[in-house]
Amino acid sequence: MINTLKNLGFSQKEIDIYLYLIKSGPNPVRKIALNTGINRGTTYDILKSLIAQGLISYHNKDRHKYFAAEDPDKLQDLVKKKISNLNKIDQKFSQIIPELKSLYDKEEKPVVKYYEGQTGSKTILTDLLATMSKAKVKEYFVFSSSDIAKYLYVNYKNFAEERIKHKIKVKVIAIGPGGKLYGLDQRKWLAQKKSWPTYVIIYHNKVAMFSLDSSQKLHGIIIEDQGTAATQAQIFHYVWKTLK
Repeated sequence: MINTLKNLGFSQKEIDIYLYLIKSGPNPVRKIALNTGINRGTTYDILKSLIAQGLISYHNKDRHKYFAAEDPDKLQDLVKKKISNLNKIDQKFSQIIPELKSLYDKEEKPVVKYYEGQTGSKTILTDLLATMSKAKVKEYFVFSSSDIAKYLYVNYKNFAEERIKHKIKVKVIAIGPGGKLYGLDQRKWLAQKKSWPTYVIIYHNKVAMFSLDSSQKLHGIIIEDQGTAATQAQIFHYVWKTLK
């Protein structure tokens, strides 16, 4: 009961006063405050709030106000009112979302987002597919670190299949041993015995970077910036041309 009332937005003190009046019947402020352990000023403010919501009423007796709970059916009326208000808010948001998106899309400042662990890596890979599936040129570029690659796709084992399904191409420069082709991909190896400490994905106007901490926990960032992405892409193409 208490959890349900809290889900409706009531505070614990509001619930205490409301339930007390439900059980005890009409009472003056002094007695309500005494039996709920809530100071008199706060009790009075809460009673005014509950009256405004139609859950409490009062009458005068012996020059005192006696407060009483209304029929609990009033709670359903309150829920219906909240639903109606939320529907109105939803309609207003539907009207302003396009305007907010236009402001968001015009934003030219670089944005950096940080993600942690296997869940974070899947979030980045999901963003990669979502971004590239909408791009005019469906191709991205990867500096693949063998030490990190084995951790990257643990929570997204069908990533390659999803990429191919969306007809997204990828070019990979592999640093370190291993790696294989899945389809719609090209791979070249950089002659280096040790793997790099960072796995880099360059896609559209974004650059994603993954690294491992001392406990082998995966960390990732997305840099949303056209200039940064273009620079990284130029570096990739230069290195790609030098490799056989």
